Amino acid sequence: MLKNLTRDLIEDTKTASTRFEQVKQTREKGDFYTEVKPFADAVKQKNVQWKQAAAVWIREQQPKNLHYRQIETTAENIEMVSIQAFFPETSLKRFINHVQSINYVLKSVLQHLENSED
Repeated sequence: MLKNLTRDLIEDTKTASTRFEQVKQTREKGDFYTEVKPFADAVKQKNVQWKQAAAVWIREQQPKNLHYRQIETTAENIEMVSIQAFFPETSLKRFINHVQSINYVLKSVLQHLENSED
């Protein structure tokens, strides 16, 4: 379950990044009810499940170089990015930093999970 949620959130982060690039080019905000809310709600649902599953996994497995605080921060960043991707006034530098941070933690979790299967 954790592995699938992690992969889903990596994809959602890619989707948010692509959407953000479009919004920055067109300077048009996403429609709140038809675009922003449905996407953010779907991401939030997965994000809540991921945060809980990752917290249990970290407590039980104690992976090297991954800590609960990183999971909390990543979950917060995922929520922010899923909404900010639709607004052209969002800071490019800040958005990119959040996405890079999200990807680092998600890919680290995925790598640990895949390595533990071997």
